[in-house]
Amino acid sequence: MTTAKNLGIWMDHANANLMEFTTDPIKTITMDSNFTHEDKEQSLGKSENQMHQKEQHRQSEYYKKLGETIRKYESVILFGPTDAKVELYNVLRADHRFAKIKIEIKQADKMTENQQHAFVKEYFSKH
Repeated sequence: MTTAKNLGIWMDHANANLMEFTTDPIKTITMDSNFTHEDKEQSLGKSENQMHQKEQHRQSEYYKKLGETIRKYESVILFGPTDAKVELYNVLRADHRFAKIKIEIKQADKMTENQQHAFVKEYFSKH
């Protein structure tokens, strides 16, 4: 994933679907946050504070991993049903390495892969 300049990311707190906007059919690469339901169950038995710290660490790693990919692009649209996109946006904006990358946020519901591809195509066709 490096020839295109535009990237669409549908995301929530559990995973992100990364889609390059190209003239070819769009391919989706999924990146997981690695904080599973089992982790949550296991952590709940310990303490809520411990679970929260573990979850925050995993989210931070997840956003860092996404950021490494985003750095290769000029324009990125973050969309999805949760606040994860806003949290990622805030992390990226606090890092000077992302200053020249155009990053925008759009609210979106749960979508099928085809709907996500259509969303990315429509967004970048207008920009």
